[in-house]
Formats: sequence, structure tokens, C-alpha cells
Amino acid sequence: MQRPLAGLTRRNFLTELTAGVTLLAIAIPLNIGYAQIAGLPPTAGLYALIVPTIVYALVVSSRQLVASPDAAAAALVASSIGGLAAAGSADYATLALAQAIICGGMFVLLAVFKLGFLANFLSKPILVGFVGGLALDIMVSQVAKMLGVKIDSGKEFTGKVADLIGGLATINLWAVLISVCSVAVLLLGRRYLRAIPWALIVLVATTLVVVLTGLDQRGVAVLGEVPAGPPELTWPMIDWSLWLALIPSAIALTLVTTAEGLLVSRSYSEKHGYPFHANRDLFAFGIANVAAGAQGSFAVGSSTSRTAAMDQAGSRTQFPALILAVGTLLLLLFGTALLADIPSPAIGAIVGVAIIPLLGIRDFIDLWRKDRFEFLIGATCFLVTLFIGSIPGILVAFVLALINIARRASNPAIDVLESSGDPGESLLEDAPAGTVTAPGVIVIRLAAPLFFANGAVFSTAVKDAIRSAGDRAVQHLVVDMEAVTDVDVTGAESFASLKDWLAARSVSLSFSRVRPNTLHRLTSLGLLTSEDVYSTNRSAITRLVPSSAERESLPKEDQ
Repeated sequence: MQRPLAGLTRRNFLTELTAGVTLLAIAIPLNIGYAQIAGLPPTAGLYALIVPTIVYALVVSSRQLVASPDAAAAALVASSIGGLAAAGSADYATLALAQAIICGGMFVLLAVFKLGFLANFLSKPILVGFVGGLALDIMVSQVAKMLGVKIDSGKEFTGKVADLIGGLATINLWAVLISVCSVAVLLLGRRYLRAIPWALIVLVATTLVVVLTGLDQRGVAVLGEVPAGPPELTWPMIDWSLWLALIPSAIALTLVTTAEGLLVSRSYSEKHGYPFHANRDLFAFGIANVAAGAQGSFAVGSSTSRTAAMDQAGSRTQFPALILAVGTLLLLLFGTALLADIPSPAIGAIVGVAIIPLLGIRDFIDLWRKDRFEFLIGATCFLVTLFIGSIPGILVAFVLALINIARRASNPAIDVLESSGDPGESLLEDAPAGTVTAPGVIVIRLAAPLFFANGAVFSTAVKDAIRSAGDRAVQHLVVDMEAVTDVDVTGAESFASLKDWLAARSVSLSFSRVRPNTLHRLTSLGLLTSEDVYSTNRSAITRLVPSSAERESLPKEDQ
């Protein structure tokens, strides 16, 4: 059992402490912005940095992954709960708590039953499209803040765009000036001096400007009063029908976090050589989300950007997360008055710059260059998420994933093998079309599991190979099973029909290089009865081809 805060030593304590201060400076302004995206008060974002952060840091196996609400999760919360309650209302906040608790339960179930593999269905094109659609929806709201235009953030994407365009006549020039300066500082600072917490500097500087010049009296919106005090334990009291209504969005949140979180955890563990346990990480996400829902916050996911920032700062433990929790608690106890005059345009600029990478522009360009079909998958997921909704987006994502899997699996490599003449060789090369492996024998290899998507394709390929070789040219068929890791019922039925076809033409069937688990599967499905099984392709040819005929098939230099 890995101890909590693994990797923390006296030697790296100062580095980890400094990284914690940096994380505090980054996380506070971002979480305030993410809470606003989710339609919740600033405290909901700050509460997520205390108890959920502590329990996650003490349980997770990853030494570096930062757990926190992020932009995509916040947008998903807003889009899914917005249809059930009005943003900003008590019912809305209660539903957000319930959603986080459901997510927590799902993470725990994934960990207990080791179902994290389900997130593998969210391939890169699907994640790029889904997160990109959410990010563009977020960007409209942030642009409105930066321009000083009021829009209804609870509307769908098209409604927000319409509100933004309709409100262009009400642009506040002071808000625009604050936004332009903030974006310039953030972009230039990120490019030339990444180690400095520019988001915090922007918040402090713009707040001072607003206080000293009274810009809040000239139409510049500010954050407003933030209640002081630590988070309190609570529990959402809602009808069972509402619990059920939250399940689809909770599934989407859980799967996206699982896919992204485990991928990031694995990549950093491999980079720095420390152990990684996927199920323990899922369990950590589970208890962190339950904690979030039980103390006034919303769904917690993985933060790729903050994890990268900690890696650059030299952190290799979860100690910075504890510094973040303590610092946030002190802010809530003694410093909430400092937050009241933070200008909304500056928050919009910070969140807008943070989510630019989530739009996936470079990823879409890369997909277009490498694989047009996968680009189409990503683009479809992007458009559905943006114009129809996040839940339809995740459903379409899974359908597209299944289509992509079936498309690839339905066209596996199926090769007739050619004998090289080397008696010690068992792996034979691909043969030209219309030839046999050896006189009277065809060895054919299927480079995929045999299942519903390719069973008929394999049968057709075998029949075509035998017909192409010529009438009565084939007396024996050997199926090379080395790459066949599984056989399903539909694939077995197709294979059974193929056996009947072979028997009608007096072609014997045998297998070579069968894996032990596949051998058991063939037997249980009734595909392996009296057929011979050979350890190598060469041994099958030696057994099935008369010695004189085999010598005639060898190249002259080997005779």
C-alpha cells in the first residue's frame, strides 16, 4: 500500500512548498471563474479546493495529477442542470451537489469493478470534439464578460450568441480596456515567463485599478460580496426523479474525467518512474466528488493545465495540494473582502485564455492531415455538443466510437501465407493472390479477434482464396490463430457455416498456433471437435504435404 504524500522528503520539501504557493495562485482565480461558468457562487469553486482536494491528495496513487473542477466540467454542469432549475437559485445549487455525489458513486463503482477500460471508448477525436464544443460554448460567455455585455448564460449556444450580438450596442469601453490589457499580460507572460502566476497578478492589478478609479460606478461589473467562513457539511434533499434525471450528465462527467485523468496520470508516472494504480485513482476521484457534494461544491475532475504547471515547478508529490487547501481555507476565513472588487472582465479574460487550448484547433488540423474519417468523428461530436447539448454529445460520441471500432474490425488483415522453404520457420510470409502455401495446402491468417463485425468477412476471404487457387487445388485449410484472441457467438456461427462449406468440398480444416484461452473458446463454441491443432505453421505443412511434393515446392537452391 503506497503511503500518502509518497515522494516527499526533506530534500524536496522547499520545492514542493513553493509549488504549492504557485498552485494556490493559479487555482483561486480559475476556480472562481469556473464556478461562474457552472452558474454557481464563487464559494462553490473555492470549497472544491479544501476538503475534496485533501481527501484526493491523501488517497490517490498519482503523485502529480491535480484534481479540481475544470472548464469542461463546469460547462457540462451548467448545460445539464440548466434545464432542471434556474441558474443561481437554491434548487440549482442543490442539484449541482447531487450531481457531484452521483459522480462520486460512479467513480467508486468503476474502481471496485475495475471498469476504467470503458473510458477507452473516448478516443482522441471524440474527446477533442466533445471538449471543444463545451469550450466554445464557454468562450461566448467569457467574451460577453470581457465586453461588459449582459447575456443569459443559461441559454443554449445559439441563444448566447444571439444575446451577445444583440448587446453589442451596450459594450462598456472600460471593460474592454481591462480585458485587452489582461489578455495581453496573460499571453505574453505565458510565453516568456511561465513560472510567474500571471492570473493572480492580473486579478490583483485590475482589482486595484477598479478600487482606485471607481470603475464599478462606470458600469464595470465586479464579483461582489463573497460569504466568509469554511465550508459546511450538507446533503442535497431532492426528489428521486431529480436524482434519476442527473444520472446521464453524471455518466458523461465521470467518463470524461476517467479518460483524461487516467491518461495524464499514466503519462507522468511513466515520465518520472513512480507507480500508478488506475483503480486507486478512480477511487480517489470518487471520494473527492462525494466530499464536494457534501460540502457545497460541484463535480471535481482532473486539471491537465495545473498538473503541467506543477510538473514545470518541479513538484513530484501531492504536497502542493495540501498547501492549496490550507491557503484557500485561510482566504475564506480572513480574506473574502479582498475578492469583492475583482472585475468580471478580468475573470473572463483569465478563463478565456485558459480554455483556448481546449478548443482543439491544432488537434483538428492534425486529425485532418492524418485521418479524414477520425476528423469527421471529432467534428460531428463537436457540432452535436455545441448545437444540441452535452448529453447528446456524449451519446453521439459513444455511437461514433462503436462505428469506428466496427469499421476497423470489419476489415482485418486476412492473408494467405507462403512457405519460404526454411524447415525451421513457422511464421510464413504473405503469398500472392491465387496461390497456395504448399501443394494442396492453404495456410490463412486472421489478424484480429473473430467476432460479429468480421465473421462473414473472414468466411468470404477463405472461400475466395480457395476458389482463386483453382478447382481441387486445395485439400487442406490451416487457420493461423496466433492473432485471434477471442471468438464471439456470431463469429462462431459464421465459422460453423464455413466448416460446412469446406466439408462439402472435401477440404480438411485444422488450426495452428492457437492461444490456450482461444483453444478453450473454440472447444466451448463447438468449432474444435476432431480438427488437428499444430504448434507452428511449418509443422502443419510437414504433416499435411507428402515429403516428395514438399521437396518439389522448395526453391532449387534448397533442394
